[in-house]
Amino acid sequence: MNRLIEKLPDSDKQRKWIAIATTVIISMLLTLVGIYLIGEYGIALFVLTPFFMGACPAVLYGLKREVTKREAWQMGLLTLFIFTIGLLFFAIEGLICIAMAAPLGILFAWLGSLIGFSIVKKGTKRSPLLVLIFLGFIPTTAFVEKDIKPALNSVVTSIEIKADLATVWKNVVEFPQLEAPKEFIFKTGIAYPINAKVDGVGVGAIRYCNFTTGSFVEPITVWNEPTLLKFDVLEQPAPMKEISFWDIDAPHLHDYFVSKNGQFKLTKLPNGNTLLEGTTWYYHNIKPAFYWQGWSEYIIHKIHLRVLKHIKKNAENG
Repeated sequence: MNRLIEKLPDSDKQRKWIAIATTVIISMLLTLVGIYLIGEYGIALFVLTPFFMGACPAVLYGLKREVTKREAWQMGLLTLFIFTIGLLFFAIEGLICIAMAAPLGILFAWLGSLIGFSIVKKGTKRSPLLVLIFLGFIPTTAFVEKDIKPALNSVVTSIEIKADLATVWKNVVEFPQLEAPKEFIFKTGIAYPINAKVDGVGVGAIRYCNFTTGSFVEPITVWNEPTLLKFDVLEQPAPMKEISFWDIDAPHLHDYFVSKNGQFKLTKLPNGNTLLEGTTWYYHNIKPAFYWQGWSEYIIHKIHLRVLKHIKKNAENG
């Protein structure tokens, strides 16, 4: 890598663009390997790769010459921006997923640029070696992450309905077409429920909760009328339709967000109303878990509320 750096042109402008282009190409290759070969959306992709995009241009450009902290940050941000355009252009990712990941990408690209600047500032001859070591650390992390089993999480949403248990129960088991959503999140391509049908009665019946991208197939495991309806999820559709110029079918749309079970619990309140609770148990194979769990729970709550408000309206209208 020392030879590569020595061959970089003396022109500041040319040197910057070569440093940025080299980093973008390497980062794109790392991303393709991580997604399509290793099959992992995790810390290697969302943390280490942006960090590398922040640090590498500063090292390539700034070794054996002065570079300011501002220049390092600007090069890192530009590298991340060009990389993002590449993801969109080559139909690797869509606009919504990129927007969700943007806070992580910007944060770690910034941190990477600070580290890159510090490395160049110290003028150590081992700077290229440090970059190469970190470069090898990215796919290694992806391989390690792949074997980590995800935790099962639950999301509970509740609503009070001015109707008795029996009336609410009828609207829980199946419900007619929902109105078009007004929430912004559902206008971005995120899948949302449109109606629910049930085939059969009691344990063993199959409930179909139909979303804009397909149907959740839900075998009933508990049918305690009129207080508890519990089900497994046998099949589920894609969680979203990406916004893109192309028809994107990214790997993370399949088996990376998995709904395992769900239930509706009805409780009679002292005032004669009914407390309806909807619960979803899920896991996702996307990391860092704490970050993506926030997004997942926000979207699931919105889906729950859409269904619960529809049930409430129908039940209270008789």
